[in-house]
Amino acid sequence: MPRVTVIGTGYLGLTHAVAMADLGHEVRAIDIDEEKIAKAARGEVPFFEPGLEPLLRKNLDAGRLRFTMSFEEVGRFGEVHFLCVGTPEGEAGHADLSFVRAAADALAPQLTAQCLIVGKSTVPPGTARQVLGQLRAIAPAGQQVEVAWNPEFLREGHAVQDSLAPDRIVLGVTSDWAEALMRQVYAAQLAAGSPLLVTDLETAELVKVAANAFLATKISFINAMAEICEQAGADVMPLAEALGLDARIGRRFLSPGLGYGGGCLPKDVRGFRATAADLGVTSVVDLLGTVDAINVGRRDRVVTLARETIGGTLAGRRVAVLGIAFKPNSDDVRDSPSLEICDRLVAEGAVVSVHDPVAMPTAAAKRPGLVYAPSVFDAAQGADLVLHLTEWADYQAIDPAALAEVVAQPVIIDARCCLDAPLWTAAGWTMHVLGRP
Repeated sequence: MPRVTVIGTGYLGLTHAVAMADLGHEVRAIDIDEEKIAKAARGEVPFFEPGLEPLLRKNLDAGRLRFTMSFEEVGRFGEVHFLCVGTPEGEAGHADLSFVRAAADALAPQLTAQCLIVGKSTVPPGTARQVLGQLRAIAPAGQQVEVAWNPEFLREGHAVQDSLAPDRIVLGVTSDWAEALMRQVYAAQLAAGSPLLVTDLETAELVKVAANAFLATKISFINAMAEICEQAGADVMPLAEALGLDARIGRRFLSPGLGYGGGCLPKDVRGFRATAADLGVTSVVDLLGTVDAINVGRRDRVVTLARETIGGTLAGRRVAVLGIAFKPNSDDVRDSPSLEICDRLVAEGAVVSVHDPVAMPTAAAKRPGLVYAPSVFDAAQGADLVLHLTEWADYQAIDPAALAEVVAQPVIIDARCCLDAPLWTAAGWTMHVLGRP
């Protein structure tokens, strides 16, 4: 098996390093953040991802996975180097490639023999060839250094399974040697039936952003239909079911609600839009601008509905918020619709009490001024309004009759359209569901 290194131990990098080790590879992972490396070496995962920490400890104990801060060590050790650094949203929506370039600069002087640098970070087309030129200009191995691009498709909350048994593997390569080497790296997944698509570099770079743009478009479309339903007196849920039965459309991700958030979809939609603008493709610019606007508009709708529901003003009103992570099974609050709504409620004078099964410590680091409650019932104590903003299974299991006993007014907005409305109304709640009569 080829020896593997992973550069960057954030969400993507740490998950990928653990998965590679669990598949039997000898892995060295590197980061410039000493605290990250120290935690990982102790078997600690600094974010919430089901199943990842025990797998990390298993592979540390087996000796297949080690962490370092030495680029000299990883350069000497690895045959395949995975670039897993962040590409955050930069100016005018463009992906910030400074971490990619810095990683390449740090690694290049250590590349003294034939090797393959494999990008997994989400980047605009043309980045891989730029990185290749950057590496070959510095690396002692010169033309023996090759670059491939292998986009990641991890879903937060399902990242371990997505790494060990991906639903597709996309490889952008420039030589038969690089393809053959990557087939060795992914031999276990390929043997288990994961589909493989081999492309040029530019196509591989586009796959991730195109996939996320399509997914975001599907989510925004059904949310636009929810707005139509509210105005027409229709019900978006059976509408979504009817659309989903069409084999050309499908039901997955055709779920109305508060919209998408997190560290990928919003960033990738805006980054892809910026790339399209650079390339002069106005149809994509217009389409993705509308998708983004619809998504942000769902947050506006919840704030407006909250204000209308409790008499036209939020000032001095107590609001309980259920869910602060951008999605369930995650502690990620990046571009969280819930967190933005909390900010706006507070700005209008509401007293906001928040509960989330795992994301409160992460949220508290970013918004220390919010009130974080240890339980749903603590959050709802004396509340004039309850907002259901993240679709944790915990919240679908709430006894609405018991919760009604602790609130000031039994009024709830289900912004995720997944609570049992008849059960809640039978318990005396006034219930508002986005897109439903």
